[in-house]
Amino acid sequence: MSACAQEIRIQLPHIDLAARVYGPEDGQPVLALHGWLDNAMTFDLLAPKLQGLRIVAIDMAGHGHSGHRAAGAGYQLWDYALDALMATQQLGWQTFSLLGHSLGGIISVLIAGAVPERIERVALIDGLVPDTGEADNAPKKLGKALLAHIDLAAKKKTIYASVEQAVQVRMRGFMPVSRLASELLAQRGLSPVAGGYSWSTDSRLTLPSPLRLTRAHAAAFVHAVQCPMTLVLAEQGVLLKEPDFIKFLSTLSLDVQRLPGGHHLHLDDELGAQAVAECLQAFFNAN
Repeated sequence: MSACAQEIRIQLPHIDLAARVYGPEDGQPVLALHGWLDNAMTFDLLAPKLQGLRIVAIDMAGHGHSGHRAAGAGYQLWDYALDALMATQQLGWQTFSLLGHSLGGIISVLIAGAVPERIERVALIDGLVPDTGEADNAPKKLGKALLAHIDLAAKKKTIYASVEQAVQVRMRGFMPVSRLASELLAQRGLSPVAGGYSWSTDSRLTLPSPLRLTRAHAAAFVHAVQCPMTLVLAEQGVLLKEPDFIKFLSTLSLDVQRLPGGHHLHLDDELGAQAVAECLQAFFNAN
Protein backbone atom coordinates (compact mmCIF):
# COMPACT_ATOMS: atom_id res chain seq x y z
CA MET A 1 0.00 0.00 0.00
CA SER A 2 2.81 2.39 0.88
CA ALA A 3 4.86 4.04 -1.87
CA CYS A 4 8.57 3.36 -2.27
CA ALA A 5 10.31 6.09 -0.30
CA GLN A 6 13.58 6.51 1.54
CA GLU A 7 13.45 7.08 5.29
CA ILE A 8 15.87 9.63 6.73
CA ARG A 9 16.35 11.52 9.97
CA ILE A 10 17.31 15.18 10.18
CA GLN A 11 19.04 16.08 13.42
CA LEU A 12 18.55 19.70 14.44
CA PRO A 13 20.22 21.20 17.52
CA HIS A 14 16.92 21.21 19.41
CA ILE A 15 14.94 18.29 17.93
CA ASP A 16 15.25 15.18 15.76
CA LEU A 17 12.96 15.08 12.71
CA ALA A 18 11.96 12.06 10.63
CA ALA A 19 11.25 12.34 6.91
CA ARG A 20 10.26 10.37 3.82
CA VAL A 21 12.12 11.15 0.60
CA TYR A 22 10.66 10.68 -2.87
CA GLY A 23 12.10 11.21 -6.33
CA PRO A 24 15.57 11.39 -7.92
CA GLU A 25 18.53 12.94 -6.11
CA ASP A 26 18.93 15.51 -8.89
CA GLY A 27 15.26 16.53 -8.88
CA GLN A 28 13.99 20.00 -7.96
CA PRO A 29 14.25 20.25 -4.15
CA VAL A 30 10.83 20.43 -2.49
CA LEU A 31 10.12 20.45 1.24
CA ALA A 32 6.68 18.97 1.95
CA LEU A 33 4.79 19.92 5.11
CA HIS A 34 1.72 18.00 6.28
CA GLY A 35 -1.40 19.07 8.15
CA TRP A 36 -2.30 19.26 11.83
CA LEU A 37 -2.22 15.84 13.57
CA ASP A 38 -1.20 14.16 10.28
CA ASN A 39 2.28 13.02 9.27
CA ALA A 40 4.54 12.58 6.25
CA MET A 41 2.39 9.74 4.93
CA THR A 42 -0.10 12.36 3.76
CA PHE A 43 2.04 12.68 0.61
CA ASP A 44 2.40 8.95 -0.06
CA LEU A 45 -0.12 8.84 -2.91
CA LEU A 46 0.74 12.24 -4.35
CA ALA A 47 4.54 12.45 -4.24
CA PRO A 48 5.29 9.44 -6.51
CA LYS A 49 3.06 10.99 -9.17
CA LEU A 50 5.13 14.19 -9.32
CA GLN A 51 8.00 13.73 -11.73
CA GLY A 52 11.36 15.50 -11.60
CA LEU A 53 11.07 16.52 -7.97
CA ARG A 54 13.16 15.57 -4.94
CA ILE A 55 10.46 15.72 -2.27
CA VAL A 56 11.44 15.55 1.39
CA ALA A 57 8.28 15.14 3.46
CA ILE A 58 9.08 15.71 7.10
CA ASP A 59 7.12 14.64 10.13
CA MET A 60 6.78 18.02 11.79
CA ALA A 61 7.75 18.25 15.45
CA GLY A 62 5.34 16.35 17.68
CA HIS A 63 4.00 14.29 14.77
CA GLY A 64 4.74 10.88 13.27
CA HIS A 65 8.23 9.58 13.98
CA SER A 66 9.71 12.98 14.88
CA GLY A 67 10.63 14.07 18.36
CA HIS A 68 8.42 16.04 20.72
CA ARG A 69 9.41 19.49 21.91
CA ALA A 70 11.01 19.85 25.32
CA ALA A 71 8.94 20.57 28.40
CA GLY A 72 7.93 24.22 28.46
CA ALA A 73 8.26 24.63 24.69
CA GLY A 74 5.33 25.03 22.31
CA TYR A 75 4.09 24.39 18.81
CA GLN A 76 3.56 27.82 17.33
CA LEU A 77 3.61 28.48 13.60
CA TRP A 78 6.96 30.24 13.73
CA ASP A 79 8.48 27.28 15.60
CA TYR A 80 7.56 25.01 12.70
CA ALA A 81 8.92 27.57 10.23
CA LEU A 82 12.28 27.59 12.02
CA ASP A 83 12.40 23.77 12.03
CA ALA A 84 11.71 23.73 8.28
CA LEU A 85 14.42 26.25 7.46
CA MET A 86 16.96 24.48 9.65
CA ALA A 87 16.05 21.17 8.01
CA THR A 88 16.78 22.59 4.55
CA GLN A 89 20.15 23.79 5.83
CA GLN A 90 20.93 20.25 6.91
CA LEU A 91 19.86 19.02 3.46
CA GLY A 92 22.23 21.52 1.82
CA TRP A 93 19.45 23.41 0.03
CA GLN A 94 20.13 27.11 -0.45
CA THR A 95 16.92 27.55 -2.42
CA PHE A 96 13.95 25.20 -2.61
CA SER A 97 10.22 24.94 -3.19
CA LEU A 98 7.46 24.23 -0.67
CA LEU A 99 4.51 21.84 -0.85
CA GLY A 100 2.08 22.23 2.02
CA HIS A 101 -1.28 20.75 2.99
CA SER A 102 -3.55 22.54 5.48
CA LEU A 103 -1.33 23.59 8.43
CA GLY A 104 1.67 22.79 6.24
CA GLY A 105 0.34 25.22 3.64
CA ILE A 106 0.01 27.95 6.24
CA ILE A 107 3.59 27.42 7.40
CA SER A 108 4.75 27.41 3.78
CA VAL A 109 3.24 30.86 3.22
CA LEU A 110 4.88 32.20 6.40
CA ILE A 111 8.28 30.90 5.28
CA ALA A 112 7.91 32.17 1.72
CA GLY A 113 6.83 35.59 2.95
CA ALA A 114 9.57 35.82 5.57
CA VAL A 115 12.54 34.63 3.49
CA PRO A 116 11.42 35.07 -0.14
CA GLU A 117 14.99 34.89 -1.44
CA ARG A 118 15.15 31.22 -0.42
CA ILE A 119 11.90 30.03 -2.02
CA GLU A 120 11.43 29.11 -5.68
CA ARG A 121 7.79 27.97 -5.75
CA VAL A 122 4.94 27.39 -3.29
CA ALA A 123 2.26 24.74 -3.89
CA LEU A 124 -0.62 24.67 -1.42
CA ILE A 125 -3.37 22.10 -0.86
CA ASP A 126 -6.42 23.41 1.01
CA GLY A 127 -4.35 25.67 3.23
CA LEU A 128 -3.25 29.30 2.97
CA VAL A 129 -3.49 31.39 6.15
CA PRO A 130 -4.29 30.50 9.78
CA ASP A 131 -7.47 31.29 11.64
CA THR A 132 -7.00 34.92 12.60
CA GLY A 133 -7.83 36.89 15.73
CA GLU A 134 -8.03 40.58 16.36
CA ALA A 135 -6.43 42.43 19.26
CA ASP A 136 -9.57 42.89 21.35
CA ASN A 137 -9.95 39.10 21.73
CA ALA A 138 -6.27 38.44 22.54
CA PRO A 139 -6.46 38.57 26.37
CA LYS A 140 -9.35 36.10 26.51
CA LYS A 141 -7.64 33.78 24.01
CA LEU A 142 -4.39 33.82 25.98
CA GLY A 143 -6.18 33.09 29.25
CA LYS A 144 -7.98 30.12 27.74
CA ALA A 145 -4.72 28.77 26.31
CA LEU A 146 -2.80 29.14 29.58
CA LEU A 147 -5.44 27.34 31.62
CA ALA A 148 -5.76 24.58 29.02
CA HIS A 149 -2.01 24.02 29.17
CA ILE A 150 -2.15 23.63 32.95
CA ASP A 151 -5.13 21.25 32.76
CA LEU A 152 -3.43 19.06 30.16
CA ALA A 153 -1.30 17.32 32.79
CA ALA A 154 -4.41 15.63 34.22
CA LYS A 155 -5.56 14.27 30.87
CA LYS A 156 -4.61 10.89 29.43
CA LYS A 157 -4.38 9.81 25.81
CA THR A 158 -7.07 7.58 24.37
CA ILE A 159 -6.00 3.95 24.02
CA TYR A 160 -7.55 1.88 21.24
CA ALA A 161 -7.90 -1.88 21.57
CA SER A 162 -6.82 -2.41 17.97
CA VAL A 163 -5.39 -0.62 14.96
CA GLU A 164 -8.75 -1.08 13.24
CA GLN A 165 -10.55 0.79 16.03
CA ALA A 166 -8.09 3.68 15.79
CA VAL A 167 -8.49 3.77 12.01
CA GLN A 168 -12.29 3.88 12.33
CA VAL A 169 -12.18 6.75 14.82
CA ARG A 170 -9.75 8.73 12.65
CA MET A 171 -12.06 8.31 9.67
CA ARG A 172 -14.81 10.09 11.62
CA GLY A 173 -12.54 12.73 13.15
CA PHE A 174 -12.64 16.53 13.10
CA MET A 175 -11.31 16.31 9.55
CA PRO A 176 -12.99 13.14 8.18
CA VAL A 177 -10.90 11.03 5.83
CA SER A 178 -11.33 7.88 3.77
CA ARG A 179 -10.34 4.45 5.04
CA LEU A 180 -7.27 4.50 2.78
CA ALA A 181 -6.16 7.88 4.15
CA SER A 182 -6.73 6.80 7.73
CA GLU A 183 -4.80 3.56 7.24
CA LEU A 184 -1.85 5.41 5.70
CA LEU A 185 -1.73 7.97 8.50
CA ALA A 186 -2.04 5.20 11.09
CA GLN A 187 0.99 3.40 9.65
CA ARG A 188 3.14 6.28 10.83
CA GLY A 189 1.03 7.75 13.60
CA LEU A 190 0.08 4.84 15.87
CA SER A 191 2.31 3.39 18.58
CA PRO A 192 1.77 0.24 20.65
CA VAL A 193 1.12 0.97 24.33
CA ALA A 194 -0.09 -1.03 27.30
CA GLY A 195 -3.63 -2.10 26.49
CA GLY A 196 -3.51 -1.42 22.75
CA TYR A 197 -2.52 1.49 20.54
CA SER A 198 -2.36 5.25 20.85
CA TRP A 199 -1.58 8.09 18.46
CA SER A 200 2.02 9.17 18.99
CA THR A 201 1.32 12.86 18.40
CA ASP A 202 2.22 15.19 21.27
CA SER A 203 -0.89 15.99 23.33
CA ARG A 204 0.17 19.66 23.40
CA LEU A 205 -0.79 19.87 19.71
CA THR A 206 -4.45 19.92 20.77
CA LEU A 207 -4.06 23.03 22.93
CA PRO A 208 -5.64 26.30 21.75
CA SER A 209 -3.31 28.90 20.27
CA PRO A 210 -2.17 31.50 22.83
CA LEU A 211 -1.90 34.18 20.15
CA ARG A 212 -3.32 34.49 16.64
CA LEU A 213 -2.21 36.59 13.71
CA THR A 214 -4.58 39.39 12.79
CA ARG A 215 -6.17 39.52 9.33
CA ALA A 216 -3.67 42.25 8.45
CA HIS A 217 -0.77 40.00 9.50
CA ALA A 218 -2.09 37.12 7.39
CA ALA A 219 -2.52 39.32 4.32
CA ALA A 220 0.96 40.79 4.76
CA PHE A 221 2.58 37.35 4.61
CA VAL A 222 0.68 36.37 1.46
CA HIS A 223 1.58 39.67 -0.23
CA ALA A 224 5.24 39.24 0.76
CA VAL A 225 5.58 36.01 -1.25
CA GLN A 226 7.62 36.80 -4.37
CA CYS A 227 7.74 33.44 -6.13
CA PRO A 228 5.01 31.66 -8.14
CA MET A 229 2.34 30.25 -5.84
CA THR A 230 -0.66 28.04 -6.52
CA LEU A 231 -3.51 26.93 -4.28
CA VAL A 232 -5.54 23.76 -4.86
CA LEU A 233 -8.89 24.14 -3.12
CA ALA A 234 -11.06 21.15 -2.26
CA GLU A 235 -14.70 21.73 -3.23
CA GLN A 236 -15.85 19.83 -0.14
CA GLY A 237 -12.92 20.93 2.02
CA VAL A 238 -12.83 23.31 4.96
CA LEU A 239 -11.77 26.57 3.34
CA LEU A 240 -14.67 27.04 0.92
CA LYS A 241 -17.10 26.64 3.84
CA GLU A 242 -15.77 29.83 5.45
CA PRO A 243 -17.31 33.07 4.11
CA ASP A 244 -14.49 35.13 5.63
CA PHE A 245 -11.91 33.06 3.77
CA ILE A 246 -13.72 33.40 0.45
CA LYS A 247 -13.89 37.15 0.95
CA PHE A 248 -10.18 37.25 1.85
CA LEU A 249 -9.27 35.13 -1.16
CA SER A 250 -11.07 37.54 -3.48
CA THR A 251 -8.64 40.28 -2.44
CA LEU A 252 -5.57 38.30 -3.52
CA SER A 253 -3.86 37.87 -6.86
CA LEU A 254 -3.32 34.15 -6.55
CA ASP A 255 -3.53 31.16 -8.88
CA VAL A 256 -6.39 29.04 -7.52
CA GLN A 257 -7.54 25.66 -8.83
CA ARG A 258 -10.67 24.01 -7.45
CA LEU A 259 -11.03 20.24 -7.47
CA PRO A 260 -13.76 17.88 -6.21
CA GLY A 261 -13.00 16.17 -2.92
CA GLY A 262 -12.61 16.74 0.78
CA HIS A 263 -9.86 18.38 2.81
CA HIS A 264 -7.56 15.37 2.23
CA LEU A 265 -8.39 15.03 -1.47
CA HIS A 266 -4.74 14.22 -2.25
CA LEU A 267 -4.81 11.24 0.15
CA ASP A 268 -8.39 9.97 0.20
CA ASP A 269 -8.07 8.01 -3.06
CA GLU A 270 -5.93 7.54 -6.14
CA LEU A 271 -8.22 9.61 -8.36
CA GLY A 272 -7.95 12.62 -6.07
CA ALA A 273 -4.19 12.23 -5.80
CA GLN A 274 -3.91 12.05 -9.59
CA ALA A 275 -6.03 15.18 -10.06
CA VAL A 276 -3.90 17.14 -7.60
CA ALA A 277 -0.72 15.76 -9.19
CA GLU A 278 -1.77 16.96 -12.63
CA CYS A 279 -2.33 20.48 -11.31
CA LEU A 280 0.95 20.56 -9.42
CA GLN A 281 3.04 18.92 -12.15
CA ALA A 282 2.09 21.69 -14.58
CA PHE A 283 2.89 24.26 -11.88
CA PHE A 284 6.35 22.86 -11.12
CA ASN A 285 7.14 22.42 -14.83
CA ALA A 286 6.23 26.00 -15.75
CA ASN A 287 9.05 28.39 -16.60
